[in-house]
Amino acid sequence: MLKLNHGTDILAASGGVNSIAEARAILTDTLDDTNLAKLDVIKTEDAWVKIANAVKLCEPDDVFVLSGSIQDRDEIRRRSIKKGEEKPLTMKDHTIHYDLPEEQGRIVDRTFYIVNEDEDTSVLAKTMIRDEAMEYVREHMRGIMKGKTMFVGFFSRGPQGAKLALPAIEISSSTYVMHSGLILYRNCFGTFDDQVKRSGTFLTNVHSEGLNRPEDLQHARVFMDRSWLTTFSMFCTYAGNTLLLKKGNHRMAVDLACYYGNSEALSEHMFITGMKDDSGRITWFAGAAPSGCGKTTTAMAGTDFVGDDLAQMWVDEDGTMRAINPEQGIFGIVADVNREGDPYLMKALREEGTEVIWSNVLVDDEGVTHWMGNGEEHPEHGVNFQGEWHKGKTKPDGTEIPISHPNARCTLRCDAIDNYNREHGEDPAGVPVKVVTYSGRDSDTMPPVWVGKSPDHGVVIGASIVSAATATEIGASGVKRQPWANAPFIPGPLADYMKVQFEFFNSSKFDADGQPVLAGLNYFLTDEARGGSSKKLLGEKRDVKVWLAWLAAYANGDVEAIETPIGYIPRYEDLHELFHKVIGKEYEWELYVKHFSLYIDNILSRIELQRDAFGKEKNLPSKLFEVYDEWESGLNELQQHHGSVVSPDQLQAFTAAG
Repeated sequence: MLKLNHGTDILAASGGVNSIAEARAILTDTLDDTNLAKLDVIKTEDAWVKIANAVKLCEPDDVFVLSGSIQDRDEIRRRSIKKGEEKPLTMKDHTIHYDLPEEQGRIVDRTFYIVNEDEDTSVLAKTMIRDEAMEYVREHMRGIMKGKTMFVGFFSRGPQGAKLALPAIEISSSTYVMHSGLILYRNCFGTFDDQVKRSGTFLTNVHSEGLNRPEDLQHARVFMDRSWLTTFSMFCTYAGNTLLLKKGNHRMAVDLACYYGNSEALSEHMFITGMKDDSGRITWFAGAAPSGCGKTTTAMAGTDFVGDDLAQMWVDEDGTMRAINPEQGIFGIVADVNREGDPYLMKALREEGTEVIWSNVLVDDEGVTHWMGNGEEHPEHGVNFQGEWHKGKTKPDGTEIPISHPNARCTLRCDAIDNYNREHGEDPAGVPVKVVTYSGRDSDTMPPVWVGKSPDHGVVIGASIVSAATATEIGASGVKRQPWANAPFIPGPLADYMKVQFEFFNSSKFDADGQPVLAGLNYFLTDEARGGSSKKLLGEKRDVKVWLAWLAAYANGDVEAIETPIGYIPRYEDLHELFHKVIGKEYEWELYVKHFSLYIDNILSRIELQRDAFGKEKNLPSKLFEVYDEWESGLNELQQHHGSVVSPDQLQAFTAAG
């Protein structure tokens, strides 16, 4: 059980401020009259103490308080351009930010949970004992803001008033970080005190880029203090390492849901989107996928988009599962974003009227952005994430430098996208989620879509996600297990998290219509893995709409499915109709057979991989292994009758035979 406010509060111990009187004296001395007047709006005394400790630790020259006013927002943008953290582009309200070439993703090797000696954590988590972390913070953050301005913002992670929305303070010397925060999160300066009273707590984030030099990156660290709900980040600028309202606070939201949510709350690495059918009915989805595995694309494929990255979910009194997006914007990977697969996002990025912060893409001589896979003609030269660039430029090892970094990003507000459903996205009541999906990058094993036979089977589908390592994590390579696509953000033992998952999705509060369907998605099957000669994907990006449409139809009882040992798969006649209706594409029987034949040896190997890996965790719920046993038994029996590759026709015959 995670204990809050347990052990030494590193921020308080490092700053030395322990009372509201001390805090007021320090902040009165540091802030000018304008910013002190703004801060006086905040009556939560602990917020003053946190800010004062950050001032004492980081020693900024001055402090700028973001009130959320238009004037303050404009001032942050102006300062970011003047400071050089962003540069203006030709398109109005578009800017470009470049991280250091050596820091183009999450520094997972230098990211730690701060833990007490008596705390258990996941075997997947990197941890640092509290005293050691405190020593590091004191050594490397003391005076880190000398010569700089400290910016302080007050944000809500979710629509204000929502059941699981969490207020947070973001403290940084980076104008880029604060500008990003203003786009991605809801400012709650005027209601911060009310939000703290409602939620019972708030999160604190302290960051500084320091001098932003390559030689300082060896000292870069991201710390999450679980007990005190505080993050520290230093000597880095990439938003995934610095805008700790995002992944840093997500980790804390996971802890709060897991240990204080009474098995009726989840904090997930999931998109939220809706699919509207011809009758006007919207079926709401939440879906997990590791970064770089199509999560934003899937979210945008919906008719009623709400969020692309994170979700706070709870069992509601009305018998449904409700979800809110903690964010109001997108920090999305732009690689392969193009007009064919992402028309709504491309319109926002390529037509005037949207505020966008670009990062680590190429900018040509005309001030226009370019990136890999955008389906447009590329220039011969420009400036990108490593400096001056020209076509054919290579690294010292001879490999060609791409036009943009694989993890290049765009930051923009959700309401700039035409299919964003603002009414539901900003509703504190959340949306009633009917379908939950889990997906990764799986080239050779699972079909494009399958549905768990029960909530327990669905939880195990989520636990069994695998993915090829992506550019979002520096130093990562190979095939990785990605339980629930949330494992990098689960601080506590996976046993605790998994137990809550089983209990949540089996809640007796769900009514018959509110019980969500849990399913697997896989967009990354290759032709080669299904008997062909090409390494190309079997499907296209636009096929996503069909898989979601089928899941919506299945969840609402509009179509039947074929039972298999691992779950339910679509019938050909239903997909044939949906492909034609939804995207105007002919779906051939031969492709259906490639998509939905079960390659049993591959699946059995995958189960064994998961069984061995989860066997290293302590106290896991026995249900996990019971489901694996059930899958293996059914697959082995199927293999005895039909061999190692079983077609949908054979699956139907096998099921019919009992």
